[in-house]
Amino acid sequence: MALFSTHYHRNYVWIPVFTAFIWLSTLLAMLITWFATGKPHYVGMVGSIPYISNIGADILKPLFVVGCSITGVGFFLCLVIERWLRHSGRLVPAMRKREHVFAAIAILGSFIGGGGLICLAVFDTRRYTSLHRVFLLVFILGVGISAIFTVSEYRWLSKDYEDCQKLRYAYIAKAIIATTLIVLAIVFAITIYTAVDVGAVFEWVISIGYSFYLLTFWYDLRLSKGVNEGDLTLRGVSTRRGEKGEANDNVQPSNFAAV
Repeated sequence: MALFSTHYHRNYVWIPVFTAFIWLSTLLAMLITWFATGKPHYVGMVGSIPYISNIGADILKPLFVVGCSITGVGFFLCLVIERWLRHSGRLVPAMRKREHVFAAIAILGSFIGGGGLICLAVFDTRRYTSLHRVFLLVFILGVGISAIFTVSEYRWLSKDYEDCQKLRYAYIAKAIIATTLIVLAIVFAITIYTAVDVGAVFEWVISIGYSFYLLTFWYDLRLSKGVNEGDLTLRGVSTRRGEKGEANDNVQPSNFAAV
């Protein structure tokens, strides 16, 4: 596919950056509008600080829908493109079936999370309160599942390829950001019912933090720069069986230097 060739590297490596930019710009535009208009009290707003969905259900709904749609699709594309680059040998390939399963679940989670993000924007909290909350939960769970299995896949890959330091950097960055966001999401779920204004602050922080998680995929896709299709392939497969007959594969990529 031409899109994934070395000559078209810029066509996809900036997708995470563009997605994060659109998401962050949408949030900032909504927050600035709220401040600039005198901090109005929106319909459905309980505390003194609006939730993102409160602003997104008002006059800025078109902006919110467009921003969420681009972000949802962009997030899904990041994982799909990365999987394709691994499959085509331009990124470090998965060694075992386990990594393939983790990657598939991560992509599915991104699809669910991205779809939930789009739907929660369309079904706003002002007109479709119940549906909005359902899709908000779908978005959080989808992104959470995707992050957990992406980090898990990277962890196993970084253990398999001990000489691939750049892959370890990507795993650590994703793990730190994802863990922080998951912890904050748990706090948000609690405070949304016990301390409304605190919950609103956590929602804004989590949403902005999500931009940084998206940016980690820029680092991942950038590693394919200058690497031709098939440069990173599995070489020298040896199998040994343990006491229970389980197979353990020791595989090395043919070209670490390219990574």
